[in-house]
Amino acid sequence: MKLSEIAARLACTLDPEADLEISRIAGIDEAIPGDLTFVSNRKYLSSLKTTRASAVILGLDVPSVPIPSLRSANPYLAFAKALELFYCPHRPEPGIHPTAVIASDAAIGQNPSIGAHAVIGSGCRLGSNVTLHSHVVLYAGVTLGDGVTLHSHVSIREFCKIGNRVCIQNGAVIGSDGFGFAPRDDGTYYKIPQSGIVIIEDDVDIGANTTVDRAAVGNTVIRAGAKLDNLIQIGHGSSVGENSVIAAQVGLAGSTHVGKNAKVGGQVGLAGHLRVGDNAVIYAQSGASHDIAPGAVVSGSPISEGVTWLRYSAALPRLPELFRRVRELAKEIERLKKQENPAK
Repeated sequence: MKLSEIAARLACTLDPEADLEISRIAGIDEAIPGDLTFVSNRKYLSSLKTTRASAVILGLDVPSVPIPSLRSANPYLAFAKALELFYCPHRPEPGIHPTAVIASDAAIGQNPSIGAHAVIGSGCRLGSNVTLHSHVVLYAGVTLGDGVTLHSHVSIREFCKIGNRVCIQNGAVIGSDGFGFAPRDDGTYYKIPQSGIVIIEDDVDIGANTTVDRAAVGNTVIRAGAKLDNLIQIGHGSSVGENSVIAAQVGLAGSTHVGKNAKVGGQVGLAGHLRVGDNAVIYAQSGASHDIAPGAVVSGSPISEGVTWLRYSAALPRLPELFRRVRELAKEIERLKKQENPAK
């Protein structure tokens, strides 16, 4: 594809004009002639001096570079759209594999693609253009919207509702029982029935081996446009707001509610029954036991304001030396006091 055509389709400015042939998208260090690469983080700009790429996608504020550039106000988004021009993800052939097991009362929309050994339980309702890869299991009463893609070994438990254009990666479990047990007087535990369901709204992406638990009562909800990474635990009765992004290995204890447009870094732990406000940012490996205000930027364990935590982290390696100096100063003060008051 000509570089000028790519620029037009991505609504980018081409600087300078160049009618190069581009064959693929590649990383800046791996690129060879004929490749288009990208830089969205300024710390990688120095790599443009050595890259073999024929052209690069850059932001509008980056100075001139030695190779032709596609200029965009959002270079990372332009890169994502450029990938779509060269990469088409595999979609199985439409149809139903003969080994799939489908309940007689299940309703399946137009143009399905249902892979080998998939199981669709009684009363399920599937929209149009649904793709179920091999070994997907839908328990009874599951509802899937249009354009849903479930990768191999995804399990959707009974009566859960999945919206339109949802993509769930391999091994994820939606609607497993929440962690609910009532203690008996003798120290044993009585399992609390988990009668609630999970609702996943439109345009949600869920990563591999992530689990979203159902609640004893009420619903666990993932709102429209939310993006969940791999290996995340969403506890029973929790909710994730619209367009919020949660990185890998995050754990939300039961009844935790994350607002809209929040960003939660990897390995964050959120205690139960708390609220994370809209547009909040939580740095990786933080631990929160109390509510987080809308728009707050926080970090650490226990959690604190982000800049304060960064200062503390920077000072931490110096604490032994600072402690030594404090002890020396204390001794010097005592020595001076004795010189001033020799009788004491």
